[in-house]
Amino acid sequence: MIGFSTAYVSLDAGLGALILFGVVQITMFATAAVTGSSPTGRQILGTVVALAGLAYVLWPSGALRVNLTGAALMVAAGVGWAAYSLVGRSEPDALAGTAANFVIALPVTAFSLLVLGGTWQMTATGYLLAALSGAVTSGLGYALWYRVLPQLAPVVAAVVQLSVPVIAILAGVILLGEVISVQLIIGALLVLGGIALAVIRRSRG
Repeated sequence: MIGFSTAYVSLDAGLGALILFGVVQITMFATAAVTGSSPTGRQILGTVVALAGLAYVLWPSGALRVNLTGAALMVAAGVGWAAYSLVGRSEPDALAGTAANFVIALPVTAFSLLVLGGTWQMTATGYLLAALSGAVTSGLGYALWYRVLPQLAPVVAAVVQLSVPVIAILAGVILLGEVISVQLIIGALLVLGGIALAVIRRSRG
């Protein structure tokens, strides 16, 4: 999360998301191949279609500028999240495992803030919202992810994550009144169609 948060200081949001999810796919697919769970052609095609849809929605407008430091941090974040997801497949207790991860991450994050020159000048409301965001919404989301992971093959777990940016964008449309566009609709259909292609098994007649 440190690499993820720091990378966004110098990267466009869309480009950062593309790097993150692209690296997650590559890492989890490569691990699956090495461990004997090689993806099928159908899964690879579905992933390519979903990534293309994601790129269509998130590609930055105007000239593309890539900060190498930010990109490297986002790559590290992608590898870290892929490792977190792969390890989670063998976690017997999702809630306890997530709680332990948060306890371990807290001092590391605090130390990183000090090293990077972070400040603690926030209001009481700011601290409360940060705590709710981290401990409640993120914590429960991670626990749910750890609960589901053992039921998914590594390749499937990688592909379904491509739906996250689309869900976030659609939530913005529904909850925040953000404008929906033809580009968003086309991109979302490509992402969801690619995921379906990769995840749904072809029936054998």
